[in-house]
Amino acid sequence: MKLLARLNRPWIHFIVLGCLLYYLQGVLFPEPKPVIGPLSPARIEALQQQWLAATGRLPTGEQLERMVGAELDRDMLFQRALELKLHLYDTVVYQRLLRNMSFLQLGEGMSEQEQYQQALDMRLHLGDEVIKRRMIQVMEQLLLGFNPPAAPTEEALQAEFESRREELRLPPRYSIEHVYFNADREAEAAAAVAAISEQQLDPEAALEFSSPFLPGYRFARQSPDQLARHFGSAFVANLEEASPVPGTWVGPLRSTYGLHYVWVEAIEPGRDATLEEVRPRLLRDIEARNTAAALQQSIDAMRADYEVKK
Repeated sequence: MKLLARLNRPWIHFIVLGCLLYYLQGVLFPEPKPVIGPLSPARIEALQQQWLAATGRLPTGEQLERMVGAELDRDMLFQRALELKLHLYDTVVYQRLLRNMSFLQLGEGMSEQEQYQQALDMRLHLGDEVIKRRMIQVMEQLLLGFNPPAAPTEEALQAEFESRREELRLPPRYSIEHVYFNADREAEAAAAVAAISEQQLDPEAALEFSSPFLPGYRFARQSPDQLARHFGSAFVANLEEASPVPGTWVGPLRSTYGLHYVWVEAIEPGRDATLEEVRPRLLRDIEARNTAAALQQSIDAMRADYEVKK
């Protein structure tokens, strides 16, 4: 009875009613969410031109939709970084704003701190793409700190290895030396080859017949892709077609640059990689995929706090 008597006070009723009204106001009339987007036609055109420059063709509707979605996510991350005032504590932003003030020839006679404050007052940080990228990076690291990616397990590593066994197969390796005949000396190749054969010259002695070749004359344990970077893909195709045998001369073989008489020192055949040989690569791939998934999960959850307009 005493408790009921104490609760039967007008000021208590007033506090309870006020709290109830405050709660109902939040439920019935919530504050509007910050709006992200839509992208301007100019930004969409810029995305299309970036894709065109990278691929040589315009994006499909689905590809453009994904690019627009990714750009809106970037805007949302930047907006959240601004709300958290992360730009006020970042040295990269600080130095960038000072550089912008110097470029615009503003704030002469001011201290660095005064110039920085004036740049913030002028809202220069809002239109600077470098600052935006920096804030997005900081925000992504912050999200990953709250929602860290899963560490790769040995089971996941083994499964990745099995599913990519063919892709991870190690290519053959060629150790070769060559005598090079440039375009002006191709007619001399037959006579030079005959002389090398008659005199049974080793690769070092045979170099007296060679034209200068900038990448060099000896290539050890080179994969087909590595040889192609030095000689061109046609040379690699011609070498493989010749079915070379270690300890013999092959050719002359044509490349992008001319003719080559090739001494095949050794060939390591292609083979399946072992797990230990590709473990670092697989770990990097799994970690990158897990990081991307954790980040996307955080971004998806953050999207509930905004009204995103495409």
